[in-house]
Amino acid sequence: MYNSKIIGLGKYVPEQVVTNDDLSKMMDTNDAWIQERTGIKERRWVKEGSEDTSATMGAKAAEIAIERSGLTKDDIDFVVFATMTPDYYFPGCGVQIQDLLGLKNVGAIDIRNQCSGFIYAISVADQFIKTGMYKNVLVVGAEYHSNGLDKTTRGRGVTVIFGDGAGACVLSREEDNTKGILSTHLFSEGKYADKLIVEAPSIKHWVPEIIASKGEDLSYFPYMDGTFVFKHAVVRFSEAIVAGLEKNGLNKEDIDMLIPHQANLRIAQFIQKKFELKDEQVFNNITKYGNTTAASIIIALTEAWEEGKINDGDNVVLAAFGSGFTWGSAIIKW
Repeated sequence: MYNSKIIGLGKYVPEQVVTNDDLSKMMDTNDAWIQERTGIKERRWVKEGSEDTSATMGAKAAEIAIERSGLTKDDIDFVVFATMTPDYYFPGCGVQIQDLLGLKNVGAIDIRNQCSGFIYAISVADQFIKTGMYKNVLVVGAEYHSNGLDKTTRGRGVTVIFGDGAGACVLSREEDNTKGILSTHLFSEGKYADKLIVEAPSIKHWVPEIIASKGEDLSYFPYMDGTFVFKHAVVRFSEAIVAGLEKNGLNKEDIDMLIPHQANLRIAQFIQKKFELKDEQVFNNITKYGNTTAASIIIALTEAWEEGKINDGDNVVLAAFGSGFTWGSAIIKW
């Protein structure tokens, strides 16, 4: 059985920077309030009139990842696309990126696991490679949140958190089982699905209801019970990390780089303190991008690598928690 190894990384974020002060002009909020609760200073939002979408941003990140991998588009055997904000209700973005990149008629699937989407996506790709079914799999995480947020005071508790962007990586077959993705660990607890949710559109709430609401239907905006989510996140993050370490006979002292999902800087700081990690052992970029959901870990992983903070032989831990509830981790020997 093979391991899978990340051989190419890429990211793309929109040009438009939206600061906390910019948001204060749209709603009753301010920079101090946002930073105190989330650690976010700014985020990227797709500019009105731009051609950027989840699919097109994902394609831009993927092109960089493929180029850096040393492969060509013809070498890609399969596509896994993680997003909670697809361009269409259906089909998903996976088939769009196959077309946008001009790939062969390879298979493509979409992962709808929100904040843990990238962890689930690389786990799926990893299994395909481990079994020998595919050799090179493109994994993309991309989100276009800004066009679906309530940009009034009513929605400020959620809207200030989210940003747009995309990241991608190429996973390739690795015959040395001591390198690459050593293990992935996935969990869910659906009884809390309504604590972080976009309720509509749904099978019971569809086109007739949209028309009848005349724009007053709030179920189309994200809802989050922030305190409840925070309390569960810090517990589940820890459990996922511990599961990965124990599986591979590692201790917290063996972590060279932890890249948590960029949901809230306070969550990441809590986890850092719990595992007694130094600042250089944890990578956070939420201050400038906000929460890009399925794109957040892969954007952060790409930046950490670009900045030389991940080196050959490092133990890299990825961990995420989000809507569903779903959570998970990946342990990588770089």
